[in-house]
Amino acid sequence: MAVQVLTSVQDVFLYGVIVPVIPFALQDRVHVDHDDTQHWVSVLLSVYAAGLLVFAPICGIMADWTSSRRGPFLAGLVILAGSTLMLCLGRTIPVLVAGRVLQGVSAAVVWVVALALLADTVSEQESGQAIGYVSLATSLGVLVSPLIGGVVYERSGYYAVFGVTFAVIGFDIVLRLALIEKKIAARWLEPETTSDQPISTAPLQQDIELDDRNNSTAVAEKNATTAVAEPSVTRPKRKLPSILILLKSRRILVAFWGNLVGSMTFTAIDTTLPLYVNQVFGWDSLGAGLTFLALIVPGFAGPWIGHLTDKYGPRWIAASGLLLSVPFWVLLRLVDHDTVGQAVLLCALLVLLGAATALLLTSLMAEFSKVCDAKVRQEPDVFAGKSAYAQSYGIFNVSWAGGSLLGPLVSAAVKNASGWKTMTWTMALWCAVGILPTVLYSGGMISREKRRGNGASSGEVVAVESA
Repeated sequence: MAVQVLTSVQDVFLYGVIVPVIPFALQDRVHVDHDDTQHWVSVLLSVYAAGLLVFAPICGIMADWTSSRRGPFLAGLVILAGSTLMLCLGRTIPVLVAGRVLQGVSAAVVWVVALALLADTVSEQESGQAIGYVSLATSLGVLVSPLIGGVVYERSGYYAVFGVTFAVIGFDIVLRLALIEKKIAARWLEPETTSDQPISTAPLQQDIELDDRNNSTAVAEKNATTAVAEPSVTRPKRKLPSILILLKSRRILVAFWGNLVGSMTFTAIDTTLPLYVNQVFGWDSLGAGLTFLALIVPGFAGPWIGHLTDKYGPRWIAASGLLLSVPFWVLLRLVDHDTVGQAVLLCALLVLLGAATALLLTSLMAEFSKVCDAKVRQEPDVFAGKSAYAQSYGIFNVSWAGGSLLGPLVSAAVKNASGWKTMTWTMALWCAVGILPTVLYSGGMISREKRRGNGASSGEVVAVESA
């Protein structure tokens, strides 16, 4: 699990470490006018999300059909190295845009395969807590990477920043080469397990096998006779592709919406808050950046939230996250003048909004693997004998990328047209829409939970609920 957590830190780090550098690169290396810099910064951030959005499901399908996760993982890191080199050496807008698109593609590969590998490694009962550690690592990467990028750029220059990124990529490639997947390790252990079987049971085993062959022959003859007398006209039912089977799941769709809203929360704040606090409080980029800490820090509670999700299920935790987000978004409208009390109120509301978003995202991320497990329990051959974890987390990445695109567009458009206060309740509406479906379907249909008192075990109900 440590490798997957380090991967999440690495990807977020490489995304964030160059964010403070991009405006200076545009002005000093590409010679973009100062007035156009903000536009091209937004474009470079958006095309990253577009690459992630388009390629995440494709990467999921490819990763599930390969015999090993290591190959796609290494391919993603090679693409990441190439995209980083383009950003390092690029002196024109098209090269920088292409580099950011490729960085989004590499993120699709790395995130999809890393989360699928995590699902392969940990049990279903521990998946929530494992996702919580990924959430913690992501929060750490978001906090540290822009700071490191800014300091290294200020002290050592442009190329030193990319020297750090290449060192991180090289270290990650070494980790991938040293990675031993769980199913590969199981193959090494199988001979030891089979060699420990008692020899004294061999005669009895031969008798059982002889009886089984005799019974099988009798059944086969009977079936052949029946087939001649009554020829069958039924044909085996053609299965849908795994990704379509997953998209038909209401649990997946609810998790998709919740993850999209959580992504929109972060990107909407990223887009609108810096300019708003500059207008109201006169804060510069440093002051605006420090306010983001209030939104990110609650993500460090990820492992604890994940543990609660494993113990109690995602339904009420995710629903609480959405429900609490509504008033916290609306109350942000109260911040409208420059006083110490207003600054404290802003930071307090951002902490509370960050906590609500952490409840939402951490609890629902594990759903993408739990749905796969539940469907296999219902019908073992539902995915044609292959894993569907990568495709499921491909859907997860599509929802995150979709939120990363919608958040800036919706928040900026509403704020420019109607102001900050209208923007806050508009974002609250996006959260409110998902509350009822989350209560009804997250973790399975709520109406069937009542059957647990009639003798059905929790595991059996989950399998039925996820049909």
